Amino acid sequence: MKKKLLTLLLGTSLVMGLAACGGDKDNTKDKGNGGTETASAGQKIYDQKCSGCHGGDLKGGMGPDLSKVGSTLSKDEILDTIKNGKGQMPQNVVQGDDAEKVADWLSNKK
Repeated sequence: MKKKLLTLLLGTSLVMGLAACGGDKDNTKDKGNGGTETASAGQKIYDQKCSGCHGGDLKGGMGPDLSKVGSTLSKDEILDTIKNGKGQMPQNVVQGDDAEKVADWLSNKK
């Protein structure tokens, strides 16, 4: 009985240890599938600052749908909207380098 309990405890510890080490959550690395550090950083900033109005899936909410914004607006036009606002969107919700990263990331949404 003690051997079975010891085996169960060791097995559980091994599974928990592997689970804690697995699952690379760092989205800033290039995974070889077209993802780049800037794109991942842009997505993270979007999730923090923009998703409340534009939705976590880019489909809109209070703000418009951005899922295909890159097909109608260039990176510079998106950056201009971020900096100057438009409609009900206030200006400078995201600023500086962060705004560049978000604009770059959104410009690839086509």
